[in-house]
Amino acid sequence: MRIVAGEFKGRKIEAPGGYDVRPTTEKVKEAMFSMLSDLIPDSVCCDLFSGTGNLGLEAISRGALRCVFCDNSGESVRLIKRNIEYCRAGDRALVVPGSFEKCLKKMYEEDIGADIFFLDPPYREGLYERCLELIGELGLLKEGGVIICEHARSDGFPEEIMGFRKFKEKNYGSITLSLYC
Repeated sequence: MRIVAGEFKGRKIEAPGGYDVRPTTEKVKEAMFSMLSDLIPDSVCCDLFSGTGNLGLEAISRGALRCVFCDNSGESVRLIKRNIEYCRAGDRALVVPGSFEKCLKKMYEEDIGADIFFLDPPYREGLYERCLELIGELGLLKEGGVIICEHARSDGFPEEIMGFRKFKEKNYGSITLSLYC
C-alpha cells in the first residue's frame, strides 16, 4: 500500500497481515481523491475506522492541514502512529484511540470541525447510521463539507440519511462510494 500523490507520493505505508483490517484499494482511493480534489487543500479531515491511516495520510499528503485518526484496535492505533511517523506528519495528525463515539465527542469538546469525514467501518454492522447521526447531532461537519462512505455495493444507501443528502455515488467492482453533504 502506498501514498498515491502529493508530498508523500510513493511512500509505502505499513499494512497488517490477515483480514482484520481492509485497507481501501489504490483504485478506489484514487477515484475518491479525484472526487474530493477541490476540497482537500487546507482542509481538516477525520479518518474514522482508520485501520492503517491510509486515507488520512493521503489527505495530508495532498494538502490537508490536519487529520484526526481513530480506531478502536490497539494494533491498528500502533500501526497508524508508525505510518504517521514514517511520513513525518505528526504535527498534522491527532490520533484518538478507542471508539468512534469517543473520537467524535473529543472533536466536539475540542471544537474541531471537519471538512471531510472518511467512513469505512466494518460492513453490515449498522455503524454508518450511528456515525452520521452523531456527526449531525454534534455539528461536526463544516459548511460545504463532505462525508464519504465506503461500503459494499450490495448495501444500498438512501438518498437522505440522518439529515445528510447524498449527492454522488460511484461503484468500483464490489465497492461503492456514497458522498453526503
